Amino acid sequence: MVRKTVCRFLGSLVGALFCLVVHAEVVEIDPAQLARLSASGVPIIDVRTEGEWKETGVIAGSRLVTFVDERGRSDPPAWLARVQEATKRKQPVILVCRSGRRSHAASEFLSQQAGYSTVYDLRGGLLAWDREGLPLAHPTAPQSCPAGTLC
Repeated sequence: MVRKTVCRFLGSLVGALFCLVVHAEVVEIDPAQLARLSASGVPIIDVRTEGEWKETGVIAGSRLVTFVDERGRSDPPAWLARVQEATKRKQPVILVCRSGRRSHAASEFLSQQAGYSTVYDLRGGLLAWDREGLPLAHPTAPQSCPAGTLC
């Protein structure tokens, strides 16, 4: 009886540890940390809409991949396919949006459901970046979703 209890406990413990490894935690970063990570080659994914990119600009070098469109629609599998063009699951990635809400949701998706091991989320989004007086660039080319799809 004691042996069965110990075995069940160890099995539960191993399962819990496995889940912690598989579902990495999202790491919130500030603008200065984002600048350092980006300079070291960590890719940035800007999840805002095309209109937002054009209105405010983007962090230089960002990949522009909308997570939630202007109507509030999202297609996580299609979005993930586009993100995977810029980064791989074992590679760290940084996500940004306007205020941090959409990028946090997208970060949680990458971390918990798509198997990404290191996901950074810019706390406060581009609003925080702008408050620090950090530069924004014009988007290089519209990267809107193909007609009839969501990103």
